[in-house]
Amino acid sequence: MHNLSRRRVLSLGAALGLVSATSTTNAWAWSPTGSVAGTGTGTDPEYVWDDEVDQLVASLLDNGQVPAVNTAMASWVNNNDPLPSGLPADLTAYLQRVNKLPSWADQDKLARAADFNRRKDTYLFMLYGLGSGIMSTVIPREARSVYWSAGGANMQDRAAKTFTFGYDLAQLKGFEPTGQFVVTANKTRVVHAAVRHLLPQSPHWTAVTDEHIPISNADILVTFHSLGTFVRRKLLDWKVPFSAEDQDAFLHSWQVALHLLGVRDEYIPKSWADAEAQSGQVLTPILAPTTEGIELAEDLLGLTAQVDLGVTRGFLNEFVRYVLSNEIGDWLGLKRDYASAALIRTAWPAFILFREGLSPVAPAAFYVFDQFVRALAMLFLNKGASGTTTPIVIPTGNRAAS
Repeated sequence: MHNLSRRRVLSLGAALGLVSATSTTNAWAWSPTGSVAGTGTGTDPEYVWDDEVDQLVASLLDNGQVPAVNTAMASWVNNNDPLPSGLPADLTAYLQRVNKLPSWADQDKLARAADFNRRKDTYLFMLYGLGSGIMSTVIPREARSVYWSAGGANMQDRAAKTFTFGYDLAQLKGFEPTGQFVVTANKTRVVHAAVRHLLPQSPHWTAVTDEHIPISNADILVTFHSLGTFVRRKLLDWKVPFSAEDQDAFLHSWQVALHLLGVRDEYIPKSWADAEAQSGQVLTPILAPTTEGIELAEDLLGLTAQVDLGVTRGFLNEFVRYVLSNEIGDWLGLKRDYASAALIRTAWPAFILFREGLSPVAPAAFYVFDQFVRALAMLFLNKGASGTTTPIVIPTGNRAAS
C-alpha cells in the first residue's frame, strides 16, 4: 500500500480512537497467543465459518422447515427457558450443546460489566447508536451483506433487532438464568447461518461482494471492533471515568458474546492491548464508502424523523462527524451544520464533566443533550416499546432488487 493510503489509515484510526491502527496488510498476522485460548492453528478467520449450524440451517431452509422453527422458537426467550418442543431433533441436539456459557466465563466480571453498562448508558447509547451503527455502513462487507439480506429492506426493524442484541447484553442479569442474552446470541447465530446460505444465492450480492460466503469469523471480529473496541477507546478519549476493573469486565462480556456467536476462542482477544492490535489490522484499513452503505446510513439517520429528538438533522449529522470523523461524514454525504458542530465540540465535553460530577456547572445545552440521548435510545428500542419484544426470526429469502 502506498504512503498516501497508509497515512489515510493512520489518520482515520486516530480519529476513531483506534490508536493501534498501524497495520495496512490484508494478510492475517494476529497471533493466537493473544487470545483467550492462548493457542491456535493460526488459520485466517476469513475462511472460518460455523460449519455445524450452517449445515443444519441450510437443510432447514432447503426442506421448508424454517417457518415452523420460527414459530417454535418464538416462546424461547429467557436463558433458563427449556428448549422449545417442535424443533427438529438435530437442531435441538445442537442447541443443547451450545446454549450455555463457556467454561472460562466469570460471573463476577459479567455482573460488573452489566453494572458498568447501567452506569454509563448515556454514552453507550450515543456510541453504539451514532458511532458503531453508522460505522457499520462504511464497513463494505457488512454494509453489502446487510443491504442485500432480507433485513436490509426494513431498517427500522433491523435496527430494533440489533439494539435488542446490545440491550440484552447490557442487562444486569443478561448472562444469568433469568436473563436473555445467551438465548439472544444463539438465535442470532442461527440467523447468521441462514444468511450464509441465502446471500450467495442473491445475484445482487454476488455482483458487489469480494467474498463467497458472508459472516465469517473475521467478519464478526470486525463487527466486535466497531462496537466494543471502538466504544472503549472513545470513552477513554472523552475522559469518562473508566477503571481498569470496569474495562476488564467490559471486555469479558464481549469475549463471552463472541464465543456464543460462534467465534473460535483462538481469535477472541484476551486483553484490550490484544484487541486493539487486532482491530488495527482488521477494521480500520477496510473502512470505505459503498453505494449500499450510503443508502443504509441515510435510512438509519432518516429514522430519527419518526421520533422528536429535539435536534435538527444538521445537529445529528455533526454528532456523527464528531464521533466518527469528518472523513466518514464526507463519505456518507452528511451535510455540514457548522453552528451545531461548534456547539457539540464545546458543550459535549462539558456535559460529560457535569454528568460525572467533575464540574458543578451544567452546560447551557445540557437539556438538549439529555433529551437527545433518551429519545435516541427509545427510537431503537422498538419505537419506545420494550427492548425485549423484538423477535429474532430466521429469514427465508434475500432482499429483492428495488
